[in-house]
Amino acid sequence: MMLYSSTPVGRTRRWCLALGLAALLGGCASQPGVGDTPAEFQTASDESEARKRARTRLMLAAGYFENGQHVVALDEQKKAVQADPTFADSYNLGGLIYMTLGDNGMAQSHFQRAIALNPRDANAMHNLGWLQCQQGNYAAAAQSFQRAVAVPNYHDRAKTLLAQGICEARAGDPAKAEATLMHAYELDAANPVTAYNLSQLLYQRGDFTRAQFYIRRLNNSEMANAQSLWLGIKVERRMNNRQAMEQLASQMRRRFSQSREFLAYERGAFDE
Repeated sequence: MMLYSSTPVGRTRRWCLALGLAALLGGCASQPGVGDTPAEFQTASDESEARKRARTRLMLAAGYFENGQHVVALDEQKKAVQADPTFADSYNLGGLIYMTLGDNGMAQSHFQRAIALNPRDANAMHNLGWLQCQQGNYAAAAQSFQRAVAVPNYHDRAKTLLAQGICEARAGDPAKAEATLMHAYELDAANPVTAYNLSQLLYQRGDFTRAQFYIRRLNNSEMANAQSLWLGIKVERRMNNRQAMEQLASQMRRRFSQSREFLAYERGAFDE
């Protein structure tokens, strides 16, 4: 199953990494070991000096990471760990950096350390699940995603369900993937990645009417791109709707004439 991309660079890694960074840049979110104040009531003013130094280093690391300066980001992340070895967020970001650098072993150990320090770190569970999915360890990935979704007050359930659905499709379980992606869509119907993957799954199993519903909604929005338009063309072709096909092709020609999807359309490669 392909992942929708709104830019020439695949969106998969971008949203996955951004999810992991969300908690790091939130400011006053607390972690175990800050002090005597109950965790749910802790703020930045309750933090120890070591934690404050670690958070400052971590925010620098996150900034470098966002800018693609991965080696510098890793150096700052290590300094955050040195300042406060109990700060779970440092290990979560470390995992993301190592995953980007291709060191999956270090990435996995960092995510696991983050979860050990904070058993409610749904972001780290999500990232660990995605890493396991990338490695083809689908059973472990499912467990990690399910643990993340089960965390109380976790606000990014839709993104984790999206990742889980994609992973289930890769594992060869389209029925389970469809149910999971439907759940993700119900929670966040505006996410173009979910709409695209759900529509593609339905298209692949021949449910063209439902595939048309989801891909049309996406293509009628500002998030339409070459991938979504190409899928829309293939869906309309299966439904013998030539006028809709031509409208989508015209839009793709106008906006994405250099894309591989438009070149495939020009070749008539509808079944590649």
